Amino acid sequence: MRILFTIAHCFKPMIGGRYASQRNEPQPRLQAMTANIAALHQLFGKLQWNIDIGQRLALPANQLQAHELDIIICTTQNYHLLTQLPLPSQFYQHHPTQVEPMLLGFECQAVLRDCLGQYDYYCFLEDDLILHDPWFFVKLNWFTQQFGHLSLLQPNRYEVAIHGLSRKAYIDGDLTLKATASFQNVKQRSQLQAETLGMTITFRRALNPHAGCYFLNANQLAHWVSQPYFLDRDIQFVGPLESAASLGIMKAFRVYKTVPEQAGFFEIQHFGMSYLNLIGKQLSLAAS
Repeated sequence: MRILFTIAHCFKPMIGGRYASQRNEPQPRLQAMTANIAALHQLFGKLQWNIDIGQRLALPANQLQAHELDIIICTTQNYHLLTQLPLPSQFYQHHPTQVEPMLLGFECQAVLRDCLGQYDYYCFLEDDLILHDPWFFVKLNWFTQQFGHLSLLQPNRYEVAIHGLSRKAYIDGDLTLKATASFQNVKQRSQLQAETLGMTITFRRALNPHAGCYFLNANQLAHWVSQPYFLDRDIQFVGPLESAASLGIMKAFRVYKTVPEQAGFFEIQHFGMSYLNLIGKQLSLAAS
């Protein structure tokens, strides 16, 4: 299988910046992006081995889930940290643009469109997201086989910590119904269930479809590209950054996430603890 990953990357410090890409310290951003890109190669690339001690040999491992990867990092106006990235240059390609930083996600859409027909999966990630599940695309393909190409499964984003009131927190909780009512009808096929690995997994239409990423198979991307609103740069969902990541897929597909009771079935890590640290401060703990 061939997979194309596009990553929107920007680092532009601003006083009072709302997003991590606008903070003053570059090191966390470098750590996040390094982990992001390295994980893609480590989880889904072909250079995986099993050490056979008796034979003193390294034998291929995980080849059924090993794929051909291309990673394209989209940047803008030299607001990036690629020259400081501690990764081999062959790990990624650089796609420079001149757009406003918050609109980089739309440039990733253009790259995906231009590569239609060359890959089996077409993916977008913000630069501070890290995958840990080698069965991620197996689960995604299973979901599509169960429920069709117009149903899109989004991962649950989470943050982790070793101190404080929480060890793990999922950060994209429900929005109010009216927040997305103009773009999706969550009452249409509102809940799905399927059996796998001896469990019933429940998927619910996402009141908050945002995850800072999406993963489309070739049929899904072709469907999206054929819609009149594709790449219209509509920014009505929360803001430009969130719209570039989530508004188009919300219009094109029925977006699902696993229910909170099974959030870990399909998930992706958000680097840092900016949301998790709100627990006990701006967010109260619910009663057990």
